[in-house]
Amino acid sequence: MLNELKSLSGLKNGIEEELSSSFTHAPNEFYKALIRVKEEVIDGEAPILDDITYTKVFSDKVIAFIETKDFKDKIAEYIEKYDELVDSSTYFKRGVFNHNNASVIAKNLKDNGFFDAKHSVSLNSDGEKKEISTQKELEEVISHEKEAILNNPDLSKAFDALDSKLKANKELRDFRDYLMENKKILPELANLDLFKKKLWVSYLKRSKDTYSELEKEHSKGKEEIELIVKEAKREETSWRSVIDIFNKRFSVPFQLSVDNQEDVILKSDGPSIKFTFKDSDNSKSINEPELLRVLSNGEKRALYILNIIFEVEARKSRGQKTLFIVDDIADSFDYKNKYAIVEYLKDISTFNDFYQILLTHNFDFYRTVCGRLDMGREHKLHTIKNNDEVILVQEKYQNSPFHHWKRNLDRNNAMLIASIPFVRNIAEYSDDNDSLTKLTSLLHIKSDTHSLKISDIENVHKDVLKNHTNLDLPNKDKLVTDVIFEEADRITGDEGEQIDLEGKIVLAIAIRLKAEAHMISSINDQEFVDSITSNQTFKLYRKYLELGLGDNERLDLLGQVNLMTPENIHINSFMYEPILDMSNKSLVGLYESTKNILTC
Repeated sequence: MLNELKSLSGLKNGIEEELSSSFTHAPNEFYKALIRVKEEVIDGEAPILDDITYTKVFSDKVIAFIETKDFKDKIAEYIEKYDELVDSSTYFKRGVFNHNNASVIAKNLKDNGFFDAKHSVSLNSDGEKKEISTQKELEEVISHEKEAILNNPDLSKAFDALDSKLKANKELRDFRDYLMENKKILPELANLDLFKKKLWVSYLKRSKDTYSELEKEHSKGKEEIELIVKEAKREETSWRSVIDIFNKRFSVPFQLSVDNQEDVILKSDGPSIKFTFKDSDNSKSINEPELLRVLSNGEKRALYILNIIFEVEARKSRGQKTLFIVDDIADSFDYKNKYAIVEYLKDISTFNDFYQILLTHNFDFYRTVCGRLDMGREHKLHTIKNNDEVILVQEKYQNSPFHHWKRNLDRNNAMLIASIPFVRNIAEYSDDNDSLTKLTSLLHIKSDTHSLKISDIENVHKDVLKNHTNLDLPNKDKLVTDVIFEEADRITGDEGEQIDLEGKIVLAIAIRLKAEAHMISSINDQEFVDSITSNQTFKLYRKYLELGLGDNERLDLLGQVNLMTPENIHINSFMYEPILDMSNKSLVGLYESTKNILTC
């Protein structure tokens, strides 16, 4: 079909778009356009403009010229004169039987052997009939009438007025030459849209057999497609499952649906996602760029997860063995969506062809994943990094470390020191101010810091930890600060060994105490120090800066201490990943520097 239309129209490319636009005003509705003109194509009448070449008329420069007011005025004058001549013609009548129609009829009669069968036609003129019994006679009458009209002096004068406008450039001069040979199209130029339609219908009439075959195949295929779509819509497809997973699990202010369901089924297109934004009262369809402008970063990340789910479900349907490496996927999510991700990872873990390596710095997410995915001890690993390698070691504390610490307070000094901030939190929540004050003196330099003994910690722990009333710590008369610094030195001296959570807490406490001791000594204002009731490290640091104390090296070091230690030392049972996330090397280096540089 396209090859035949190329030959008739002169177009090498873009036939589908041109024909579609002529009848539907859309460039991608080729079959709709073909079906729309079906009745005209198969009405049995012969084509009247099939000898006109589309490209000779419909070029950009020619169309632009025809659309000018000057040309429109001149063509209107030509058509007016032409209509007058047709009305005064012996045999032609405007709108029903002009020279174009007459030529087509003569050709039809010849093609169908009308005169060979000894038939004749009668031409009527003012009540007088002229009998025509041969093809030649009919063609002569039509040619005579046509010449009388087209060569009329007044019509020629109107054409000359048009002709004078068609000399501006080569493209227009070529069009002028084409008009000279095909004056019959001049009346068509008054309505280019209608002219286009007439040309395409004429071409399709010329290719009627091919057109009919194509139309038949298309109709047959359309029926089959409709059956396929009907059946496919009843099936649960993978993309529908993905949409349901996302809508049910993720907490976002929009709902998803697929907008091109038939194309997904029939053409293997990717689903085109439709977004419906919802608030408490209303809902509104919205495009993706608009949606992204109003979503939070966490909501945007949730939307990104949709792409991952599509890929996962596709691999699941193919039974494709896959290793998923999931790297800090929960960052920037609120808790609702974080747990939705965990549940989806759990679903993935149940599929035999899927394997996962989960990486995270978020200890809360780590604990949640381990619990929800029912991981065994051998599957939960921590990393130790040094200058040469990254080592994977089995996690020591599978759940909460505090239960283990409480059982070993009398046997492990690191665990005893690490328990101080934890027990301090319990004392604070219990309004046990005496215990709170005493333990605070071991996390900040206070007037009694260097006089507190192991026995003092024992008494506080007995008061706060109700199930430890029989606690019996060794070395009761030893100063707690001495134990803290001895443990810190021991930990930093064990080069290459893993530093557990309790060891990191010991280092953080030792670092802060040394830093505060240096700042208090340098500030030398005990009244100011005693007035501090909260955020002591930061307030000492600010005073240190105000007084212009310390060189650049000390200021830089104190800045690091001030940034690191508050979050790491104020540890509780819910959140202790900041200190876990800090590398062994960083903590050891910071302790060594405070010990060597921040002297009192």
